[in-house]
Amino acid sequence: MEKAAGSPAVGGSYPQKNAEILSSQYGINLFLAGLLLTFAWAVHAVGISKSHLLSYLITLMLIQLLWMLWYLCRSCTQRRLIRDKDTHAGARWLKCGITLFAVITLILDSFKIGYYIDFSNCLSPTEGIFPVTHAVHTILQVYFLWCHAKDVIQSFKTLERFGVIHSVFTNLLLWTNGVLTESKHQLNEHKERLITLGFGNITIVLDDHAPQCNCTTTTLCSIFSQGIYYLYPFNIEYHILASTMLYVLWKNIGRKVEHHQQSKTPFKFHGITVGMIFGLIVLTSTIAIVVVYLIQIGGSKIKSELALTMFYLHAIFVLALMCTAGIVALLIYRLEDRSLDNSKNPARKLDAELLVGTAAGSWLLSWGSILAIICAQAHPKYTWYNLPYSVLVIIEKYIQNLFIIESIHREQEKVNDDIKTLRIVTISRGSTLSLTPLYKEIYNGRATRDTGEVPCLFKGSICGRDNDGAGVAKEETSQDNTSVMHSASDFSFYRRNSVTNNKRRILKNIAAFLFLCNLSLWIPPAFGCRPEYDNGLEEIVFGFEPWIIVVNLAMPFSIFYRMHSAASLFEVNCKT
Repeated sequence: MEKAAGSPAVGGSYPQKNAEILSSQYGINLFLAGLLLTFAWAVHAVGISKSHLLSYLITLMLIQLLWMLWYLCRSCTQRRLIRDKDTHAGARWLKCGITLFAVITLILDSFKIGYYIDFSNCLSPTEGIFPVTHAVHTILQVYFLWCHAKDVIQSFKTLERFGVIHSVFTNLLLWTNGVLTESKHQLNEHKERLITLGFGNITIVLDDHAPQCNCTTTTLCSIFSQGIYYLYPFNIEYHILASTMLYVLWKNIGRKVEHHQQSKTPFKFHGITVGMIFGLIVLTSTIAIVVVYLIQIGGSKIKSELALTMFYLHAIFVLALMCTAGIVALLIYRLEDRSLDNSKNPARKLDAELLVGTAAGSWLLSWGSILAIICAQAHPKYTWYNLPYSVLVIIEKYIQNLFIIESIHREQEKVNDDIKTLRIVTISRGSTLSLTPLYKEIYNGRATRDTGEVPCLFKGSICGRDNDGAGVAKEETSQDNTSVMHSASDFSFYRRNSVTNNKRRILKNIAAFLFLCNLSLWIPPAFGCRPEYDNGLEEIVFGFEPWIIVVNLAMPFSIFYRMHSAASLFEVNCKT
């Protein structure tokens, strides 16, 4: 559709740059309009209801559905239209992850449909249309990402830029809607818990968006209403992952890809037993802590204080272990001499930017807690545990970001052929095979010269074909001396190789351990275990409303950081 006249490097670059700028501005305005509608609904603005917000989101999803269908049909009819692929984008494990989240999102949509049916007498029709449209949107989008996440689009580029960026910001708005709905639910529970901790001076006003009518079947309504909020964390992760994958697709439009194949890096459990065991211990203990926390918090003042103390002690221990593991990994990197891959890679660049950007959410909360502890006049005993916890959160993410970003930028180590086969050493006039006692195999290979000689090997000795008469003794002496020299050289080589393998094994175990630890630390805030809400000290220092606004803005980024770090560490483990 778009062909550069004259010099493609000059003539074709300006229209494409303008298309990129125009499409990005379109997406930002799309997002800001939706964000304002979401905010207006959240604060009960006059004349703005939930049906207006849902209508806007339904319209965006329908437009994206039409674009995806057009793209899929065009790809089927013109299979050779898109030739280039970005091998770094849309990894298989990432597609599997988004598929898992999408399946749970479909369950969430079915719960919303059931909820609408039970309250259909007093709910807007948009609340029934939205989950149906969202379910269709989810199925088609996952199929689209599985088939086309690696595409480097080279035709209809201007149109495709608008279609992809529309999809990116549609998912971001759906993510924002999910975050807000889940946060409002958590906030209502948090306000009720504050009474049990003795913060009676904080005004408790519940923000209730419940339907103003009776449910047709009480039991099902209770299951649907409670189950929806437990499934929201997966829906939130699904949309943010989809938006990142689509953003990489948008950045790849019109890009000239280097034509080299990326080596496959499958995940293997071999060699990471220690890291997996310790990581699973952390994961199991974290789940147990979350269950006890949710049961105890809000029961009474003593139970709530014990729950907070238990959470802080467990988190301090886990974060200290993660800091230690990250420092060990960075020290190993300092001992290695491996170059960095500085080639252009939108997916890798986005990973690094998301790590640092989303970590800022946790850092904001941690610095707020530290300042509250310093400035508060009264300090309940459990609040002192918040100080080392907040400090360790800052340090741990600093170290982990450095480890992940350096890992994904390091060039993948190539397997040396000397590790796979025994070296053929040519000495004197014949071909012989050098062997160290470390090898158990018996190797018969071809000669290195075109003489038809075939070296043989047996139990660590070197032998060649019989030579004529007087040359035998001299050649055997030469072979013995050379054998000793090459045995020493081979011993040094395999010793270095053994050290390298040990370092690699340690790094893989550290990556596996940190992977499971990040999954563990994703669980508490995602499922309502949020001491930033329940601590109460920050609300007194900063004021209830200001601190809640800070938490509601920063917490989604903190939750996403843990899941994104886990995904990045999985990739690090595969590449190491």
